[in-house]
Amino acid sequence: MKKILSAFLLLYFALSFSQEKKPMFWQDIQNFKKADQETPPPKDAILLIGSSSFTKWTDVTSYFPDKTIINRGFGGSRMTDLNDFADELLSPYQPKQIIIYCGDNDFADNHDLKAKVVINRFKTFYKKIREKFPNIEVDFISIKYSPSREVLWPQMKETNKKIAAFMKKEPNAEFIDITKAMEDSNGNVRRDLFVEDMLHLTPEGYEVWAKVMKPYMK
Repeated sequence: MKKILSAFLLLYFALSFSQEKKPMFWQDIQNFKKADQETPPPKDAILLIGSSSFTKWTDVTSYFPDKTIINRGFGGSRMTDLNDFADELLSPYQPKQIIIYCGDNDFADNHDLKAKVVINRFKTFYKKIREKFPNIEVDFISIKYSPSREVLWPQMKETNKKIAAFMKKEPNAEFIDITKAMEDSNGNVRRDLFVEDMLHLTPEGYEVWAKVMKPYMK
């Protein structure tokens, strides 16, 4: 009986330890792998990578009916997570274009985080993309100014400015600024483009994004 109990306890602790070792968003990545096994990803698609603004855009293909899109946004992700899972997010695909939306949560996790840290995280991920796809179009959507995160806007604005300057110097790269389109006539962020949490977008908010994005999409 003691041997059985000991074996059970060893198995329990082994399973608990293995679960603890799994990194954040591990399950999201497994879900992507499963989806790719069930439906092999198309070649020459537009690959969306980033955080919940992409994750929650579940009907993104209806906004771009003439485009082939693979959505690999996973909610809550930061630039660090894109770097940690870069191989899993890039290697299974042969896209003609990659569009990134991320950085929002980096600042939300650490209000004291400096813009230069997030900029460097992005540059690291951009380098990883270029190692695999030297010549495809790579675009970055500006960090949106969510009303619920107004205290973080200064860092976000600096990050947007610096990434825009970086992308301008890069070949086959664009900075897609959605911030101006999300303002009213007085230059204030339109709260009606956000759902109740004042963080995520309404369908109309995504309409605004889609209108800005369309000229950049291959």
